[in-house]
Amino acid sequence: MRYWLFKSEPSTWSWDQQVAKGDAGEEWDGVRNYQARNFMREMAEGDRGFFYHSQKEKSVVGIVEVINEAHPDSTTDDARWDCVDIKAIEPLANPVTLEQIKANPDLADMALVRSSRLSVQPVSEREWQIILSMAGTRN
Repeated sequence: MRYWLFKSEPSTWSWDQQVAKGDAGEEWDGVRNYQARNFMREMAEGDRGFFYHSQKEKSVVGIVEVINEAHPDSTTDDARWDCVDIKAIEPLANPVTLEQIKANPDLADMALVRSSRLSVQPVSEREWQIILSMAGTRN
């Protein structure tokens, strides 16, 4: 299993909207960055990810699971763009803010800290465990 981070502006797509999709999940569509697209192409069913609210909130708020591997993005006819489907697994007991992540020296090399603009990013297993611990969540 691999770990990822999915960033979304809550005004565009929020954790609550993701949860409302239930087990059917939702396409993580609209990604128009080659590196983020390539990360989605690496994903496998069962991979886990953090759901991150960007903009004002700037915090990891939940855990999602990849339920459908990379396929054509239904929001465009351009064959260059793929997406995955994800479903909500559980909210974090305590959201972990970007400020908290940046303050933790063990997370200094995390993609979210180094290249925060990417909407889809890898998360190492160590980073995953640290953030879960910070959130008071076991998964």
